[in-house]
Amino acid sequence: MTHALALAERGLFTTQPNPRVGCVIAHGDAVVGEGWHRRAGGPHAEVFALREAGERGHGATAYVTLEPCGLHGRTPPCADALIAAGVQRVVIAAEDTSQAEGAGLARLRAAGITVETGLMREPARELNAGFFHRIERGRPFVRVKLAMSLDGRTALANGASQWITGEAARADGQRWRARSSAILSGSGTILADNPRLTVRLPTDTEIAPPLRVVLDRRLRTPAGSHILDAAAPSLLLHGADADVPAHLAGVERTVVGERGRGLDLGEVLQRLAARGCNEVHVEAGPTLGGALLEAGLVDELLVYIAPVLLGDDARPLLHLPALADMDARWKLQLLDQRMLGSDLRLRLRPAGA
Repeated sequence: MTHALALAERGLFTTQPNPRVGCVIAHGDAVVGEGWHRRAGGPHAEVFALREAGERGHGATAYVTLEPCGLHGRTPPCADALIAAGVQRVVIAAEDTSQAEGAGLARLRAAGITVETGLMREPARELNAGFFHRIERGRPFVRVKLAMSLDGRTALANGASQWITGEAARADGQRWRARSSAILSGSGTILADNPRLTVRLPTDTEIAPPLRVVLDRRLRTPAGSHILDAAAPSLLLHGADADVPAHLAGVERTVVGERGRGLDLGEVLQRLAARGCNEVHVEAGPTLGGALLEAGLVDELLVYIAPVLLGDDARPLLHLPALADMDARWKLQLLDQRMLGSDLRLRLRPAGA
């Protein structure tokens, strides 16, 4: 199963909106077939593994990181492929909560195949945290990426921020972009920095370009903005009363309800979930990042800390409400930490998440 999970990770950048899945066919310790889901609409992991196994799949054990599908979708049910191959036993890491309860399990068991579930369930779910989050909670998994100085600042008072972190940290950030379904930012960031919000990895790296999403309540995105180019799909979310300038007439736009002084962030995420977005990667200013955290909509923080100081007048990491006492502080749990060149990367989640 460890090997099946490693295979599944090969689809980290390409399977959206489908989950990342790996499969190993084995007789005892001898692997006779392996495969992983490579892209939406293509064969699933079990199909690739069974093709490689051929007749050796008969009487074998299949180790699959996600419950084989039991229903017709873009492809036939993988449970049927395992049955037809004569597989004797199927070991499954995580149940697939997106299909009718136990549909794949039921088909396999009805065919007389021994089925076991739960082996390395947590790593399998973690690999597909966004998929399960969308299916089970109705919104994508939200990851907020932040880069800051040692004194918690993200830019100078005049807005200059390139570059706080070094090349290794920036390259790592590109990989987190690549695994996301959508890259979310606000109109303030578009106006200040004119970012491309695209994935820049070596040219031989296959990716499914994430959707670029901008919260632009009043449709202030100017002509010539990089997010209006053809490098990746873009979506502008705006208020009902916004006037549509001529240069945005042909850009995909969606009206979203408003809450307070901005767009309704819960509705924003629901709309992205309806489009099949599993993981949303947020790169924005302190206002949007703080609003998402305050609304309880942040599932993970990706914080890059550079060994530099920017001073009191520099811009803060997040805009959050003032606290009356220390008991109200925002508590986070540290998942991992890693050095990237001279910078430190912290991955954190809200305590109790």
